[in-house]
Amino acid sequence: MDYREAYKKWLEDPYFDEKTKEELSGLEGDEKEIEDRFYRSLEFGTGGLRGVIGAGTNRMNIYTVRQATQGLANYIIKSGGQDKGVAISHDSRLFSPEFAREAARVLNANGIKTYLTESLRPTPYLSYAVRSFGCIAGIMITASHNPREYNGYKVYWEDGGQIVPPHDKGILSEVAKVTDFAQVRTMDEDDARCAGLFNVIGTDFDDKYIAEVKAQSIHPDVVAEMAKDFVIAYTPLHGTGNICVRRVLRELGFEKVYVEPEQKIADGTFPTVAYPNPEDPKAWERVLSLAEEVKADIVLATDPDADRLGVYCRDTVNGGYISFTGNMSGMLIAEYILRERRAVGSMPENPALVETIVTTDMAKALAKDYDVKLIEVLTGFKYIGEQIKIFDETGCNNYVFGLEESYGCLAGTYARDKDAIVAVMMLCEVAAFYKKQGMTLWDAMQKLYKKYGYYREGLDTLTCKGIDGAEQIKARMESYRNDTPKELGGLKVKAFRDYKADVRVDMESGEKSSTGLPSSNVLYFELEGNAWCCVRPSGTEPKIKFYYGVKEDSTEKADERLKLIKKDLMGE
Repeated sequence: MDYREAYKKWLEDPYFDEKTKEELSGLEGDEKEIEDRFYRSLEFGTGGLRGVIGAGTNRMNIYTVRQATQGLANYIIKSGGQDKGVAISHDSRLFSPEFAREAARVLNANGIKTYLTESLRPTPYLSYAVRSFGCIAGIMITASHNPREYNGYKVYWEDGGQIVPPHDKGILSEVAKVTDFAQVRTMDEDDARCAGLFNVIGTDFDDKYIAEVKAQSIHPDVVAEMAKDFVIAYTPLHGTGNICVRRVLRELGFEKVYVEPEQKIADGTFPTVAYPNPEDPKAWERVLSLAEEVKADIVLATDPDADRLGVYCRDTVNGGYISFTGNMSGMLIAEYILRERRAVGSMPENPALVETIVTTDMAKALAKDYDVKLIEVLTGFKYIGEQIKIFDETGCNNYVFGLEESYGCLAGTYARDKDAIVAVMMLCEVAAFYKKQGMTLWDAMQKLYKKYGYYREGLDTLTCKGIDGAEQIKARMESYRNDTPKELGGLKVKAFRDYKADVRVDMESGEKSSTGLPSSNVLYFELEGNAWCCVRPSGTEPKIKFYYGVKEDSTEKADERLKLIKKDLMGE
C-alpha cells in the first residue's frame, strides 16, 4: 500500500475516530506532509517508539501505540509471562496519559494485568516499579528531552532495564507482524477494572521509591549540618521531576530550595522553553536568573521524564555560574562515592564502575586510583542496567556507580535506568560536603583535573530529516567506515573500532581483534595522547552524533585540541 492509499484508508475506515479524520482532511493539498505521515509505519526500534505526535502511520497516536502494544502483548504471551503483568507510567508530554491508558487497555484485552501510575512519574520510578511488582515488562510513555512535538514509548523487561538482546529483537519482530489494526485487541477500561486487569499504583508507592533514593546518601549528617546555609535553585522544565526532587531534598533537610515558579508546572506544551533539554543553554535562562536572585550555590535542571540532570555552579573567583557537562557532574559524584564509601567502610567487595564508550576517560583513571573495576559498554544506559543484572546473576562484581556522558547516572541498584532524582540528591550532598570545606563544586572539579589530568569532551550532531535522512546518515557512516582517516585534530589514529563488524584494527600493525562488545552501528577512533572520537547514528532522532575526548595538561590546551578534532571529524 503506497502512502496515498494509506491516507485514504485512514480517512474512510470507521476504525479511526472523527477527530483523526478531521486532522487528516485538513492536509489535503499538502502532498509533502501527507507523504511524510504515511510513507512508512513509525519504526519500533530496539528501545520502542519515538516520533512526532499526529495522525498517520508515521506518527505517535493512539493507533500506533495500540499496534506496538499488541506486538508486545504477543511477545509476552509467547514468553509465558502474561501472568506477571506490566507496569506503565508517563511523563507530562501531550497525550502521554492517553497513550498510557491505551497501552493498558490493549494489554488487558490480551489477558495481561497492568499497573498504571495514577499520574505522571519519572522514568526511573517506572523502572523501580517493574521489579517491585514482579512484572514481566514495563512501558514508559515519554520522549525524554525531545522538542514538544514529540512523544515516545519505551519498553522495559522484568529486570527493570530497557530491553536488550534477545528481547529487543523478539519484541521488534512481533510488532512488525501486526500489519493491520484489525489484529489489535482492546478492552473497555471499566470492564478491565472489574476483571482485576486494570490496576492503579497509588501514592503510597512514592514512599518506597523515595526511601530507596535516600538510602544512597553517604553523609546525611553533613547535609543536616550544612542544610541551612546551602542554597539550591531548580527547574523541572515543566516535567515530572518537581514533586520527587523537592520531597527528597526536603526530607534530607535542605531548607533553601527555590524552584522556578512557571517551570514547576507540568505542561507538555513547554510554554517557557522551546527545547526542554538540560544540554541546551537556552533552557537555563529562567532558573539562572532565579539563581542570581537567591544567590544559589548550585543550579539544577531535570528533563521532562527526570532521568537526566544538568548542573551549573557558582564560580566564586569570577562570579556568575559555570556549566557542567554530564561527564563533569558524573565524575564528581563517582569520586565522592568511591572515596567516602571507602572511608566509612561501606564499599562492597569486587566493586565496579560502569560507563559507556563515549563517556570521559577520567573514569579509567579514577577506577585505577581506587582499585575499582571499570567496565565499558555500548552507548545507552540500558547496557549499564544490563551489567547490574549480570552482576546479580553471576556475583562477579558489585555495582557501585554508572554514568553516561549525556547527563545520566545511577547510584544504587533499586532502578536499572538513569535517575535524575538520585543524581540531584547525590550532587547536592557532594556540594554540601565541599562547602563545609570552603570549596565550591567548581573548586572540586579543578582538584580532580589537577590530580587526574584535564579530560575534556565534546559532542556535536548533524541532523538529516525527511525521507532521505536515513540514507544520508548511512552514507556518512559508510564513508568513515571505508575511508578511515589517518589523523584527526593533528593526532594519529592508533586504532579503529567498527562495532558493527566487531573488529578493532591496529593502524600501525594492521592486526585485527574483536571489540568485545555486541554488534552496533558505532565507529570509534583511538588517537594518540589519550584522545579519542566516536561516530554513531542516534537511536531516537534523525541525527548522526560525533563524540570526542582529549587529555591535556590544562583546560585551554584541551579545549583547543577539541576544536581541531571537531574540525577534521565533521569536515568543517
